[in-house]
Amino acid sequence: MFQAPRGTTDLLPEEQKYWRYIESKAVALAGRYGFGRIDTPVFEDSDLFVRSVGQGTDIVEKEMYTFEDRGGDSVTLRPEGTAPVCRAYLEHGMHNLPQPVRMYYFCPVFRYERPQAGRFREHHQFGLEVLGDADPSVDAEVIELAWRLMLSLGLKALNLFINSIGDSECRPAYIDELRSYYSAHQARLCAECQTRLERNPLRLLDCKVETCRALGDAAPRSVDHLCQPCEEHWASLRRYLDTMDIPYQIDHRLVRGLDYYTRSVFEIQPVDGGAQSTILGGGRYDGLIQELGGRPTPGVGFATGMERLALNLKRDGVDVPDELAPTYLVANVGEAARTPAVELAAKLRQAGIGAILSSGSRSLRGQMRQANALGIPYTVILGDDEIQRGEVVIRDMAASTQETKLLQGFLDEVATQGD
Repeated sequence: MFQAPRGTTDLLPEEQKYWRYIESKAVALAGRYGFGRIDTPVFEDSDLFVRSVGQGTDIVEKEMYTFEDRGGDSVTLRPEGTAPVCRAYLEHGMHNLPQPVRMYYFCPVFRYERPQAGRFREHHQFGLEVLGDADPSVDAEVIELAWRLMLSLGLKALNLFINSIGDSECRPAYIDELRSYYSAHQARLCAECQTRLERNPLRLLDCKVETCRALGDAAPRSVDHLCQPCEEHWASLRRYLDTMDIPYQIDHRLVRGLDYYTRSVFEIQPVDGGAQSTILGGGRYDGLIQELGGRPTPGVGFATGMERLALNLKRDGVDVPDELAPTYLVANVGEAARTPAVELAAKLRQAGIGAILSSGSRSLRGQMRQANALGIPYTVILGDDEIQRGEVVIRDMAASTQETKLLQGFLDEVATQGD
C-alpha cells in the first residue's frame, strides 16, 4: 500500500478548520497593515538560494531538494519564502512602485531534515516582506503584526525574543572576536560546530547541543559590538516596541539560520517550548536585494509555520470554529421520490443553502442516521404523499421533532437565509 513520503502529511478534512482559521486571521491582519498577496513558483533557480540563504548554512548544505531538470538546469524546491519574493521584486521592477512594497504569502516549503512534531520535510508557511524602507519603525511594525497575529489566534504563554546582529560594517569585527572566543573552547564544541567555527562562526550561537549552548551564554554579545548606525537602529527599535506595548526579551544568542539577516532578528516561542519549538521567526535583510543583482534595497519580514501554529492551537485548547457544513440532508422515501429529491437539493444549493442528497438506497431510518453521523441539523423528507400534496417534512435532528411545510413556502423561507 502506498503511503505519504516520510516527512510529509495529508491535511485531512477534520484538520482543515485550523488552517482556514489561521489563514483568515492572517489575511485580515495583513490587509489592515497594507499588505498585498504574492504567490511565487514552487521551484526556482538553485543559485537563488545559494546566494541568498548562504553557502555555509545547513539549508544549502544539507536540506535543499535540488535536481537537474530535463533542460539541464539546476532547480531547487523552495526551502524558504523570502528569496523568491525578492527575486520577484527585482524581476517585475517593483522598485518603481511607491516604497515600501508590502507583500504576504502562503506557500509550501521543502527541507530535507529529520521529521518531528510540527516540523516536516514539506511544510507550509505564512510569511510577509516589506521591501524599500530601512527605518526601524518598519521593523517594529512587522514585529507588532507578528505579535498581534499570535494574540488574535488565541495562543497563550508566548515569549518574543529580539536581538541585533549588526551589518556588514560592524559584524566582521564581531565575528573575529566570536571566533577567537570559541577557538579557546574548541574541544568542547560538537562536531558540527567544529566545522562552523571556521566557515560560519555566527551559527555557533544557534546550536541546540547543550555544551554549545552553555558556551553561547558566555560568548561575546553582538549588541556590544554595533557600529553607531546599528546602535541607533537597535535603540529606536526597542523604543518603538515599548511605545507599542509589545512585550519582548533580548536574547543574545538569537541569530537566525540564514546568512542574509542584518540588524534586527526576532522569534516567538512558547514559554515551555524553547528554541526548537519556535513558532515564528524573522528579521531585517538589507543586503539581500543587492546580493541578487539589484541596487541596495532594505527589507524586513517574517515567516511562521502553519503546521506548528495548528499544533499550538490544539495544545492551548483554542476554540476554533468548525468548517461550514450543510444545513439540510434531503431524504427520499421510495425510488419515485429520488428525482424530486435531486431537484430539491439543487434548488437549496442555488439559494445559497448547504444541502446534500442522502444515499438513496438506504431506508429512511438509515438516511436519518446518515444525517446524524454527518452532524447535519435538519433532514428534509420527500415521499410520494409529500410530492402529491406539494409538501416536505422538516425533521430537527437534535430535538427529534418534525413539521410539514408547503414546498414552495419552505423554498421561499430558506431563500432569505442564503448567502
